Amino acid sequence: MKNLLFSILLLANITAFAQPKGMGKNDADAKKILDGVSAKFKSFKTVTAKFNLKIENSAGKVQGSKSGVVNLKGTKYRINITGEEIYSDGNTAWTYDKSSNEVQINNVERSATTITPQKMFTNFYDKDFLYKTNPDVKVGGKTMQEIELTPIDKSKPFFKVLVDIDKATQTIRQTKVFEKNGNRYTYSVVSMSTNTALPDALFVFDAKKYPKAEVIDLR
Repeated sequence: MKNLLFSILLLANITAFAQPKGMGKNDADAKKILDGVSAKFKSFKTVTAKFNLKIENSAGKVQGSKSGVVNLKGTKYRINITGEEIYSDGNTAWTYDKSSNEVQINNVERSATTITPQKMFTNFYDKDFLYKTNPDVKVGGKTMQEIELTPIDKSKPFFKVLVDIDKATQTIRQTKVFEKNGNRYTYSVVSMSTNTALPDALFVFDAKKYPKAEVIDLR
């Protein structure tokens, strides 16, 4: 998948807007749980998470899988996933495609509608979704609280998102995105470490390591 912000979790290209009247009410219990997850994530100075991505068709047949690592520090992030790397120091973003040996450079947008990995793990749900609690589910042998989110904007390519939350740690362990074309994307957090030392250089693309890479500067 080329859009790695989607690959980490999840709900890329969400546009922020106020919830229209007549769209239904949100579940207060679900909001309390999601608010707890958001607050817990915001308390971390740094986050390193390993994750897996599984892609299935409408019949449940696995079409592909990938694994990756995301590092977060303030507004900085770095994502490594099979075949791709993306870096951001908070001002500039570099996306490196290994197969084409090509790196694209962009300025980081700072508008309220810009989606970053940090926003994905915090209160992305507030204005863009209706949400409710589902019965608990088992994920990796552990009992998780499941939250079902439905996008308010019906033009989105997905119609439902299931977020499974570890109630003990108040962290997202798995997210499943259901697309209208029948495909399903499951993102599972394998492990997570927080508040470890991450040097700023980790979030900057080092051109010296890729001397033959084609550079496409879109700034």
